[in-house]
Amino acid sequence: MKRLAGLLLAAAVTVARSNEFEPPPPFITTPPEVVERMLELAGTGPQDLLIDLGSGDGRIVIAAAQKFGAQGLGIELDDRLVQKSRAAAQQANVAERVRFVQGDVLVADISRASVVTVYLLPGLMGKLQTRFISELAPGTRIVSHEFTMAGWLPDRTETVRLKTPHRGQGDLSQLHLWIVPADVRGVWRGPGVRLRIEQSYQRIEVEGASRAVISGRDVSWDNFKGRVEGNRIVGELGGSPIELLR
Repeated sequence: MKRLAGLLLAAAVTVARSNEFEPPPPFITTPPEVVERMLELAGTGPQDLLIDLGSGDGRIVIAAAQKFGAQGLGIELDDRLVQKSRAAAQQANVAERVRFVQGDVLVADISRASVVTVYLLPGLMGKLQTRFISELAPGTRIVSHEFTMAGWLPDRTETVRLKTPHRGQGDLSQLHLWIVPADVRGVWRGPGVRLRIEQSYQRIEVEGASRAVISGRDVSWDNFKGRVEGNRIVGELGGSPIELLR
């Protein structure tokens, strides 16, 4: 009986410990036509630094450099895939424009990205969501293959029909684009103007305005159009230049 009790206790401890860790996400490659459309949807170009979170075999980063002229960084937990990606970048003649590092996407520095691509499960997306808002510059484009974020609606969603079914996903892929908005929540003041802006991600309500829109740093409502620069909004109100301060 004592031995049985000891075995049961050991089993319980093992289960408890195993539950402290999440299993690594499965490695499912992104179809080539989806890779290209993800990069097109983000408006990827030579001016961009693309960071791919969970970069797998490196295909998105390599395509960004090879077809769109971007700089690229892939962050991948599996060092074997990192080595494979580096070899593929050499073969594609883009090794001077891309890097692959072994690391945890939940703690890696993503602040310099102008484009972020992800194909990660909802649990990881949820953990990354606050980082996207707090660490990425306004105007950064995020493109996700398949999975969305809680409460933060995509700016755009597309469905890509694959030419042939792909392992792990069938013949359809959904792509989602978010543009990181500037923080405009609060009370703003200018010459003869005082207004309050409420904000939930890219959805904003401006006191007294019938319609308001923000995309990255660009903000507009009714007869105002401007750009957010930290705690300043510089623009035109009814055709006249104005500066609002928070």
